[in-house]
Amino acid sequence: MQFHRGRLIDHVHLRAANLETTKRFYRAVLDAIGRTDSILEGETFFSADELWIDAASGQTSRVHLAFQVPDRETVTKFYEAGLAAGGKDNGGPGERSYHPGYYAAFILDPDGNNIEAVFHGPIERSAPSVVITPK
Repeated sequence: MQFHRGRLIDHVHLRAANLETTKRFYRAVLDAIGRTDSILEGETFFSADELWIDAASGQTSRVHLAFQVPDRETVTKFYEAGLAAGGKDNGGPGERSYHPGYYAAFILDPDGNNIEAVFHGPIERSAPSVVITPK
């Protein structure tokens, strides 16, 4: 078995007030950005790559989480899918002043986390991901 991971973040853990509602939201936005290949879920959790979600036993989380996407069209697909799956608008698709070419959209997930899809403009990666193979 192999795991593909990023370089700095091992995982982001979100706590959901209603796990089924949150699963539905994340299935939709991950499908819109073409990242359903890494989804794992069970009765008590949902995960995709470095993202881990489970039910909150108390307070839910409040974080900003940005997904990298390959183009502007995918930013729009993310935004539309997120709204259709119960998310709330927090900034529609468009250029941002963070740096030239920064194109993003923001949605609040069912628990109020600020979820973003961002395209940084044309780039070349040294590798698509880091591959981890347990020994």
